Amino acid sequence: MALQCGIVGLPNVGKSTLFNSLSNAKAQAANFPFCTIEPNVGVITVPDERLVNLAKIDNPKKVIPTTIEIVDIAGLVKGASKGEGLGNKFLANIRETDAIIHVLRCFENDNITHVDGTIDPVRDKEIIDTELQLKDLETIESRIAKVQKQAVTGEKSAKRLFEIFQQYKNVLEQGRSARTVVLDKEDRKLVRDLHLLTDKPVLYVCNVDEKSAVNGNAHVDAVREAIKEENAELLIVAAATEADIAELETYEERQMFLEEAGLTESGVSRLIRSAYTLLNLETYFTTGPDETRAWTYTKGMKAPQAAGIIHTDFEKGFIRAEVIKYADYTALGSEKACREAGKISVEGKEYVVQDGDIMHFLFNV
Repeated sequence: MALQCGIVGLPNVGKSTLFNSLSNAKAQAANFPFCTIEPNVGVITVPDERLVNLAKIDNPKKVIPTTIEIVDIAGLVKGASKGEGLGNKFLANIRETDAIIHVLRCFENDNITHVDGTIDPVRDKEIIDTELQLKDLETIESRIAKVQKQAVTGEKSAKRLFEIFQQYKNVLEQGRSARTVVLDKEDRKLVRDLHLLTDKPVLYVCNVDEKSAVNGNAHVDAVREAIKEENAELLIVAAATEADIAELETYEERQMFLEEAGLTESGVSRLIRSAYTLLNLETYFTTGPDETRAWTYTKGMKAPQAAGIIHTDFEKGFIRAEVIKYADYTALGSEKACREAGKISVEGKEYVVQDGDIMHFLFNV
């Protein structure tokens, strides 16, 4: 599933350091590969202890984790919405992503210059927000001009679209992001082709120095206060420290480094999982002696569509799914034991797949 998170931020905030740490990330004890689709796109494995535990039980020939795509987007400057710097490229790239990882510089370092001369992550956030909001306002005003005549003549969907566009226009003119407009499912369908930049879900990553990696600092507190009404997640990551961790060869070395820094797991692992959640993704598993594999699906997906992720024939000819809960599988230790204990449920076309389900699909084409 080619859903992407775009890493955005001003120049010199640690974006590329973070992207490079992600690209070198090693999931748990296994060294799963990272690959590059093009120079600034990385396919990154999602750390999942459940996959490791299932592999310990079944001892398969292959273990295949699930992945997400992370895009390192060109640094933004003031005036991007008017094409300044790499503005047009930046905005085009971000429009193609499904969610935003917004990196904010929350560390002091005289050797790394800041484009505005001082460290102020809230100001930096507002610069990017403003540029994205201005571009969205341009989009909305263009759409309003197109739909206004139809709305006046009484066409029902056009009238509703006009009302929604006006809501977006109002919040954007107030310097707020489009994601603050609350729409129901039907209205969402009406505007899904808008692709507003500030309507995408966002995760704020506060890039701190090593000593602030556990509890943050005053800069992080300021960001937390600034985003409190946004319904957005905030993560504290020390990108330079993560880069050092990514260079270590063994799982044991990485764990020792983390313990010395007072961390239970790497910021990169937390970031990948948060990005996965941000994209509204969950995982189901297939497991056996040949292969233990994690499969990505969109939250709320029904069994036939989830089966189609493996192969389109599975969806076309779907008969039923056999489902074992992860907790039952790990407690009982095998599919056979789960079957004997009556812990395998048989589900039909309306079954909504749950995160962690172990699935076996029956189909006929």
